[in-house]
Order: sequence, then structure tokens, then C-alpha cells
Amino acid sequence: MAEADFRICRRLLHSSLPIALAMSLQPDFARGQQLAQAAGAASAEKPAGQESAQRGQRVARDIKYGDWRKVCFKVPATPTVCRTTISGTFETGQSAVRIDLIEKQGEAAARLQLFLPVGLYLQAGAKLTVDQAAPHRVPYVWCLTNTCIAGDRADAGLVKDMDGGRTLLLEVVDTSLLTVSTTLPLDQFGKVHNGPPSQTFEQSVDE
Repeated sequence: MAEADFRICRRLLHSSLPIALAMSLQPDFARGQQLAQAAGAASAEKPAGQESAQRGQRVARDIKYGDWRKVCFKVPATPTVCRTTISGTFETGQSAVRIDLIEKQGEAAARLQLFLPVGLYLQAGAKLTVDQAAPHRVPYVWCLTNTCIAGDRADAGLVKDMDGGRTLLLEVVDTSLLTVSTTLPLDQFGKVHNGPPSQTFEQSVDE
């Protein structure tokens, strides 16, 4: 090959390489751009507390729920704190969901706290619906390595609905913007919540 022809081929190779590279990366870039746009649409177009730009729905894989329990904690010279709680686990035994209604003696307002798996779209928060009542949103407050925690002041209407309700629908949004749902039983909640604690932990303070 003549030296002039060699230089022409080398220039053509160098000029076509970026184009070929861009074409090979285009599908992945487009998919990433679509996901970013979907997430951006959820945050930019929907005010806080409203529906996310969801892409579909699915029911969480089998979760086995235990019974509602009421546990109280007493420390001298401080108000008693009671927690009405239920936990659900996957078939593997891994923790899936825990919901706590926390009430402090002498305070009218209660607090609702949810422990959920990691890997969720945090901006959407969690949504709770009792039977056919209006839904309630609970924002995420922080995440640890193996769980994310959503919590907020418990609306009195929600607590009243739970006392007389049959089922509690929990909905979260995963990072693929799919709504994931699970249904918790409420048939025993009112009796447990308004009854005596099943266990009381007392702590003495040494002076």
C-alpha cells in the first residue's frame, strides 16, 4: 500500500471510530435517558403528596403477617409509651413490612411508623388505604442499610378507620416506578389497640 493510501485509511478509521462507539452506546443511553425523564416527570410535574408518574402495578410476593400486638414501655417519671404493631415476613424469613402506631400517655396525637425494604422510590412515600376510605400518605424519613423508614403524625381519622376497618392496603413505588401493593389484616386491630398491652417493659432508673 502506498504511503498516501495508508494515511487516508488511517484518517478514515479515526473519524469513523467515534461514530461507531456512539452508535453502540445509543440504546443504553436512550434507556437511561427514558428512566431519568420518567423520574424527573414524577418530581417536576407532580406536587408533593400526589401520585407519581407510575409505569404499572404489581402485588408484592407472598408476605405472611403475624398478629397485631400492643406493647408498652414504662420509665419512672416519664409518660408511658405504647406501640400497636404488626410485622410481615417473606417466605425466606426476611423482614418485609412492619407498621407501628405509637402513642404517648397524655398526648392526643399518635405517630405512625413503617419499616420497609430498601430499593424504593423515596419521593413517592408510602400510601395507606383502609377499606374504601380516602388514602393517607406517609413520607420516608430515613434509610438504613437494610430498611427504609416512613413516619408521620397519625391522622385521627386514619386511626379511627383502622379501629373499625377490615383491611389496610399498603402501596409503595419501586425504583422502576412500579406501584407495589400488599394488604394487611385489620379485623383484630381495634380490639388490640384499645385493649390492655400484651406485654409491658418497665425500666428503673438508678440515682
